[in-house]
Amino acid sequence: MFEQLGLIGCGLMGGSFALALKQAGLVKRVVGYSKSPSTTERARQMGIIDIEAPSALLAVSGADIVLIAVPVSATEATFKTIKHLVTPDMLIMDVGSTKRDVIDAARRALREHVGLFVPAHPIAGKEVSGIENADADLYAGKQVILTPIERTLAPQLQKAHELWTRLGCKVLTLTPEQHDASYAAVSHLPHLIAFALMNAIAGQPDGKNYLSLAGPGFRDFTRIAASEPKVWRDILLSNREELLAQSKIFQRNLQALEVMISSGNAQALEGLIEQASMTRAHWSMNSKNKP
Repeated sequence: MFEQLGLIGCGLMGGSFALALKQAGLVKRVVGYSKSPSTTERARQMGIIDIEAPSALLAVSGADIVLIAVPVSATEATFKTIKHLVTPDMLIMDVGSTKRDVIDAARRALREHVGLFVPAHPIAGKEVSGIENADADLYAGKQVILTPIERTLAPQLQKAHELWTRLGCKVLTLTPEQHDASYAAVSHLPHLIAFALMNAIAGQPDGKNYLSLAGPGFRDFTRIAASEPKVWRDILLSNREELLAQSKIFQRNLQALEVMISSGNAQALEGLIEQASMTRAHWSMNSKNKP
């Protein structure tokens, strides 16, 4: 399907994408670049990339598909770096967890070439990061959200849709606004809460003792608090408006529960718990990935 992948960012997401393309026979050659030369070298040693590029610009030289797998805060700088070697038939994608900021960056940096960019968000990942954890099956069976804009070229969008489908993904198209609002609620807010909870407990004098008594429920609830700090710093800041709106809604619902507890209103408290329980019981991921 593709002759050469230019991979910018040889980490978990980018490395897994390259492996998946190779395993599916969708690319003949992978040229990779990472900010850390040792990471790029390790990717080559692992067979994830075939050629180490000395710069992001040279990583896209001769590529017909480019994947930008860098922190969202570094996306615009990456676009600016590669724009001089972008070709008219190239497909450019990202794997960022926010979309409006990435699209704005693409408009500013790529300008007349912005139609080649198909914003993508594969709903996949691990708590561990790094090229050592790259997995060819990371995306299999997962959902991928594409958020094209009015200038996105139809052939590029079709290629992106076909590519992710052939990797075994379920592809959904949303507007950038729909994407960021949705994931503020079901991904970014849960991470924010998990970070806050862990800090709240650990910051208490007996916090270590409390944590030593925690069981599977606490483990499952706080799993995402172990996520990579710099990645999530960027995500939370880049989607701050939608995230803060969701946080206010959450706080209102938390306060409602607190009022019932404070007043000893068992019936009302049970009603709120039942409402949450029934919503959770009827919710299904339909074989999608974990958020």
